[in-house]
Amino acid sequence: MNSSTDRIERQVLIKAPRAKVWQALADAESFGEWFGVALKGKRFVAGEPCEGNITYPGYEHLVMKVVVDRVEPERLLSFRWHPYAIDPDVDYSQEPTTLVTFELEESSGGTLLRVVESGFDRIPAHRRQEAFRMNNSGWEEQMNNIDAYVASH
Repeated sequence: MNSSTDRIERQVLIKAPRAKVWQALADAESFGEWFGVALKGKRFVAGEPCEGNITYPGYEHLVMKVVVDRVEPERLLSFRWHPYAIDPDVDYSQEPTTLVTFELEESSGGTLLRVVESGFDRIPAHRRQEAFRMNNSGWEEQMNNIDAYVASH
């Protein structure tokens, strides 16, 4: 396994207490607001699926489906999903998933939020490179989104 192609890592220092960052991350409705997915009335519960329509312009026809892996209050949230599963005519359910892990830690000046998405080396070869490329830039954007969301709420 090549670590440079198997995982994406991003982090952002958010100038807010850990409890506030956790609320934006672990409350499904708040997560949906900054992430761009309609999760109104949804909850993140370990072991349970959670899904909602993407709200990002041009992608509204897509449904984001995750299975929540772990929820450790104010420390860690993780889920599994099919990365860059954007073709509504493709059944991705038989493909391996990637694991997305958000970790929070106190830092001087706020809360350090780290996201790691791993498992790309197991994605079918014909989709692997594009899924990695799109999510690589996507996580950069999402770290900016949660930072802005926390600052404005």
